Formats: sequence, C-alpha cells, structure tokens
Amino acid sequence: MSPWDALALTAGILAAAIIGSLIVRWILLFVLERVAARHRSVIASSLVARGKRLSRWFFPLLALSLALPGTPLSPHIMNPLVHAIGISLIVIAAWLVIVFSKVAADVLTARYQVDVADNLLARKIGTQLVVLHRVVSVVVILIALSIILMTFPAIRSIGTSLLASAGLAGLVIGVAMKPTISSLVAGLQIALTQPMRLDDVVIVEGEWGRIEEIQTTYVVVRIWDLRRLIVPLSYFIEHPFQNWTRTSADLLGTVTLWVDYTVPVAGLRDELQRIARGNKLWKGDVCVLQVTDANERAMQIRALVDARDSGQAWDLRCDIREKLIDFLQQHYPHGLPRLRGEFGVATPEGQNPAGTGPEPGLGAGRAYDQR
Repeated sequence: MSPWDALALTAGILAAAIIGSLIVRWILLFVLERVAARHRSVIASSLVARGKRLSRWFFPLLALSLALPGTPLSPHIMNPLVHAIGISLIVIAAWLVIVFSKVAADVLTARYQVDVADNLLARKIGTQLVVLHRVVSVVVILIALSIILMTFPAIRSIGTSLLASAGLAGLVIGVAMKPTISSLVAGLQIALTQPMRLDDVVIVEGEWGRIEEIQTTYVVVRIWDLRRLIVPLSYFIEHPFQNWTRTSADLLGTVTLWVDYTVPVAGLRDELQRIARGNKLWKGDVCVLQVTDANERAMQIRALVDARDSGQAWDLRCDIREKLIDFLQQHYPHGLPRLRGEFGVATPEGQNPAGTGPEPGLGAGRAYDQR
C-alpha cells in the first residue's frame, strides 16, 4: 500500500469514527431530553445541561482512540497521535468527574426549596454542595495535571532526580501556595461547620448584606445597595462577623422613641398593637412596648416586634416608627421631648415681685417649657 493510499484509508476510518460518534451523541442527547421533558427527571435535565459541551469532545476523542489502532499509520506518526489523544482523554475524564459532581449537587439541591420563608435546611445543604464541588474540582484538576505530566518521560526523569530534595521543594511550594491552601482548608471548614451559608444575612466590615456566592477562594456578599463585597474565605474563619440567620431567619425589630412624660404609655402600647395587627409583615408572636430609659428631659420608649426575615423586619420597623410618630402628632402634639427650666426676676431689696414679704433678692420662680 502506497503512503497516499494509507493516508486516505486512515482519514476515511477516522472520519467515519467521528461521524459515528456524533450520531451516537445526538441519539443519546435526544433520548435524555425526551426523558427530562416527559418525566421531569432532574438527573436527565442536569446531564443534558451540564454534559452537552463535554460530549462534543468526549465522543469524538473516544472514537479516535478506538479507531487509531486499526489504521495503517507508521509508528512515528501513530505514537504522537496516541499520546495526544491520551492526554485529551485524561482532560475529558477530569472534566467528566467534575460534571458528575455538579449533577449530583443538582439532584440533591432539587430536593430542597430555597424560595420559602424557612429555608434554613436548603441553604445548609446548598452551601455544603457548593463548597465541596469547588474542592473536588480543584483536587481533580491537580490529579489530572499530575497524570498528564507523568506521561512525558523527560519530566518523569526530572521528577525522579529531584526526589532527594522533595522535602525542601515541598516546603517551598507549601510556603508559596499558602494563600491557596488556606483557602481550600477554609472552604472545607465552612462546608463542615457552616458559620455562614448561601443567602445568609451577615454584617461584614460594617456592611449589611447577603451571601451571594461562595467560590473556591473568596465569598461574594451582596450589600443592601447592590454593591458587592469580595471577602476571602479565610476571613470567615479568622475574624468575627455577625450572622443574622445562623439558626433561623426570624428576627426581632426595635423602634426607639423619646417622648415627653405626659404621653400615656398604655395608650401608646395599644396603638402599637393595632399597628402590628394591621401589618402583614408582622409574624404575630412578639409585640411589646416598654419604657427602657428616662432622664430629666424625657423617657425612652422601645417597641419590639418580630418578623420572618431581616428584610421584612427592616420594613416593619420603618412602618411602625412612621405610624407611631403620626399617632403622637395627632393625639399628643405636646408629647415631643421638652426642655424644662426655672428662672427668677430681680426685685428691689427687701421686696418680692408681689410687693409683700420680707425676702430680698430673687422673686418667685417661674417654670417654662422649651421645645
């Protein structure tokens, strides 16, 4: 067989293998899409969504690796092609493991609903799956890269010659990769201990926000004004922060007012009950009004109500504060805090302001109110 005939035969065999693999891929995707549409299968839907891009490379490469041994190629051409396809298959295998990890996460996440009021368990499972998927991806990539490097004899021999200094090299690599390693360890700690979860309401660096993303090395916090705060994963292990939804989304909201002593506390308490009952944001368990402080000018009134989550608690506090102030303005306009004082009027010596009495100096005191 002439070289051109061998080349033509090889091209025909490889082209047929690629076309056949693409046909098999199309049939498999068609079946999975029908199953996902008819039975609403989460596994089938996730496999189609996650594996469509991967399958474009997996099936042709697999077909080439099976068809190459049957081609009449010379060894000096065959061996590099087999090596290149082998490296590609290692990459595809690593990609396949990552895809299956994501599919497993999709199947487990589908069992829990996040868009409900009490979604603590769903957020807990979701956070664990996200972090573990990131860790699995990093580990699989490192293993695949190691296997690829070991397929090159030159690199393998260099690694053997450096084996004597592996301890020093490991120390240097450990110091150089300290941020990455600490982030991976922090990710595992967060997945297991869960000081915060996806969609948790937190206060970090004085900013109020929600956990929007948990990446391999950092966390994205969506602040209330739609800014994004990027925080390293290790921050949540090494620094204190507030988590408002650690065990439950329920929160108590407080409204503090300073009012005059003439305002009846019982009437203000009844008005708070009426406002809370008419507000759909109130959860219905806590509605308390107390005098929490008092000084020479006014008394401090604190209203305490409960809500289902932090967003509703904020809106409920604003609404109650506004309506209590409106109630005071309408029924007790004098109820604003007042400044009280007493002053005297100087009189001729030996007389008081009324012209009687023996006391000299200041006359009778007169009280006044100053808003």
